[in-house]
Amino acid sequence: MLDAIQEQLEAIYGIRAEYRAKDFLVDSDAARRLGGSGRSREELLLSEDGQEVALYIEPSLLARVSSADPKGAMTADMGDFCEVAEGVSHFLYVVHTVKQERTVSLLELEAQAEVDKFAVCTLLEWGLNVGRWAGSLVGRLFEQVQLRPNLTEPERWRYTEANRLAKSYCERLLPMVRSGRMDRLLAELRHGYRLGAEAKLAYFGRAR
Repeated sequence: MLDAIQEQLEAIYGIRAEYRAKDFLVDSDAARRLGGSGRSREELLLSEDGQEVALYIEPSLLARVSSADPKGAMTADMGDFCEVAEGVSHFLYVVHTVKQERTVSLLELEAQAEVDKFAVCTLLEWGLNVGRWAGSLVGRLFEQVQLRPNLTEPERWRYTEANRLAKSYCERLLPMVRSGRMDRLLAELRHGYRLGAEAKLAYFGRAR
């Protein structure tokens, strides 16, 4: 499943990563040794020098999502599917930014992951009624949200701000989805993906 999600993201953004997320999975003990908070079912872990990367996904969560193809997994439980997709998104974006020889902020990483969940789910559902479905998806991803109570205040701010920025951007994508213009949608997504740091955050949050 991790490979399938990564391939979907790579196809959307027109990139190909040298590394596969599945090869960097670690268990909970390794995640703790690498500084994992233990507060999330999905965490991307980076050493301070940026030389070590690991991805933790709770085994039971991964097992549930791995029991079906991507669209089947999304249909069975979108919450679980999106949580796994978020982990793959984090991994792929870090690999991409390292290749570009630039750093990435946690806010940038989270905002891109929120957009990635919308993009992956929308394109898996692409078809005659995808416009209406994508409109509902915006509500589900960005409005029907509850933050975990064990978050720190900086984490709470970061997730809330990432949600706000991604919602603004995805709402601008909806007309392309409703008109069935996948070519325009992909071109726009690829443009936004390649923006970095403050330019990306400003672009995502721009008014319509």
